[in-house]
Amino acid sequence: MPAKAKIESMFDSIAGDYDKLNHIMSLDVDKTWRKRALKEIVDGSGSLEVLDLACGTGDFSIAVAKASGHVHVTGVDLSEGMLAVMAEKVARQGLDGKISYEQGDGENLRFEDGTFDRVTIAFGIRNFEDRLKGLREILRVLKPGGRVVILELSRPENKIIRWFYDIYFLRIMPVIGGKVSGDKAAYSYLPASVKAFPGKKEFSSMMARAGFKNVRHKAFSLGICRMYTGEKDKIN
Repeated sequence: MPAKAKIESMFDSIAGDYDKLNHIMSLDVDKTWRKRALKEIVDGSGSLEVLDLACGTGDFSIAVAKASGHVHVTGVDLSEGMLAVMAEKVARQGLDGKISYEQGDGENLRFEDGTFDRVTIAFGIRNFEDRLKGLREILRVLKPGGRVVILELSRPENKIIRWFYDIYFLRIMPVIGGKVSGDKAAYSYLPASVKAFPGKKEFSSMMARAGFKNVRHKAFSLGICRMYTGEKDKIN
């Protein structure tokens, strides 16, 4: 089965338990990371069109939509199962007019050049089959002067903290996730994908190669999460 089909199938299988497990296993710290990222997205720039790639069950799309009365969010995800959960959450919170969502591939977006003011990806870029291609697609659909904001999990640089981190994420988390969701393979893949993700210098360099300017990086929670931002040249 092609890699994208595997990713789609895996997230379809865990969609119903994803939110509960995500918040339990991150001790709800992920909410704080999203709040910090919001400052890079809704920054007083006025009316914004925002694309939320790998939107999953919609937590970040909803947070962005609630942050301003002048924002419209389009969520895109490979998994229909995750989008079904998102649809329920958006309807329950009365945000249908501010959020739209559709199944799609972040490496082959259907949108025209220069469609969005912001593009966001929260904990999904590591699942891209070709990250450089995905970054170039993001640059293409951004308006000149637009910004990408990427949140991604990572391994701490401190060796002692990383040792405890690896025990939890590589050994304990797959057991908990497997018992709750019934899919241990999915919760073995998730921490393994974090371990395999490029380091901050390598990924920042990849963003620059894709064409982003002013690439910046911030570490949250001792490096367990990292935020990357980059901008599209205003003359493009």
